[in-house]
Amino acid sequence: MDITDLDADPLRQLAAWLDAARGAGEPMPEAMTIATATADGIPAARVVILRGLARGLAFFTDLSSDKGAELAANPQAAAVLHWLAPVHRQVRAAGPVEPVSEQEAGEYWRTRPVATRRNAASCQSSVIASRAALQARVRDLPAGTDLPRPQRWGGFRVLPDRVEFWQESPDGLHDRIRYLRAGAGWTIERLSP
Repeated sequence: MDITDLDADPLRQLAAWLDAARGAGEPMPEAMTIATATADGIPAARVVILRGLARGLAFFTDLSSDKGAELAANPQAAAVLHWLAPVHRQVRAAGPVEPVSEQEAGEYWRTRPVATRRNAASCQSSVIASRAALQARVRDLPAGTDLPRPQRWGGFRVLPDRVEFWQESPDGLHDRIRYLRAGAGWTIERLSP
């Protein structure tokens, strides 16, 4: 992999690698690890689904969840996507985080299957007495397919100021290309493996 092989914009390059992973049959290529930290620096990571690349890496969640609280207190995150096909690759991105707009959250909410909209009754990360209590809470929701989006449900966008593309090489001299935000553009540099 050479710097000249990559797009000048890391989000377009990420989109190209994501398309290649989809085309190669990678199962769940949009799976993305998100790392956050509390206000006092205690880290946490979990897998979410990448739902868009407009201006950054977007994902949706319960805003009152642990990750939502961590991002409200410390609006910085790191994301990692990893694929084995068509080539062993990894993309790391990190930077400040902003909430998605109410409009974007609403538009995405309407694309969710009815069952997953009903599951938003679960108040992610909160302690619950039992599975039966959770099932009763979901059962008590109004019937129908037009469930309104709860106010606590939305999303975040990681606005990367650094993005690294890693590609395995059989000789162990793996390719690492890093983009660093430089004003309105990007500085691109090769890193030692």
